[in-house]
Amino acid sequence: MQPAESAQAGSAQAESTPTVPAVPRPRRALLLAVFFGLAVFAYVFDQLTKLWVTGNMTEGERIPVLPPLLHWYYIRNSGAAFSIGENVTWVFTIIMTAVSIAILLQLRKLGSVWWALALGLLLGGALGNLTDRLFREPSFAMGHVVDFIQLPNFAIFNIADSAVVCSVVIICLLTLRGISLDGSHLTKDTVKHDS
Repeated sequence: MQPAESAQAGSAQAESTPTVPAVPRPRRALLLAVFFGLAVFAYVFDQLTKLWVTGNMTEGERIPVLPPLLHWYYIRNSGAAFSIGENVTWVFTIIMTAVSIAILLQLRKLGSVWWALALGLLLGGALGNLTDRLFREPSFAMGHVVDFIQLPNFAIFNIADSAVVCSVVIICLLTLRGISLDGSHLTKDTVKHDS
């Protein structure tokens, strides 16, 4: 093959090879702003609603909001969802502390806005309930969590629980789509980055 023919063949091959445009990754400052912003929002919203409940309702009181779908029902929960593990409150304190630390340790790998959103909600929710465990009665690290949102045939929960559930849903969707924490999305042909 002559050099001219070789150059033409190489040029034709380059044109036929599909190129994947590089997707710009979000700046780290934006990711951290989303993460910490949502964590703070979830935490503060959770604590303010609990402050309102404890200041304006008596334990066991039930207030209709959108009956029969939604009521405020003030209880204190020493266990997890559906009052599971009521006698081992300290275990949940340790778990929530470990989860919070693990989330912070993963920040260096963060490369996706959606993961920043999910982990921010998860941290805010975990810290909201951890604050109750640490500082509410009956004692340090054994505190009972304030729950007050009641839906039909479901556990009574709070804003922190809602943040955690929303986070888990987002994480499941990201995992199903194959989007990793750093934003990379593995396909058959190449690795793309999700913004």
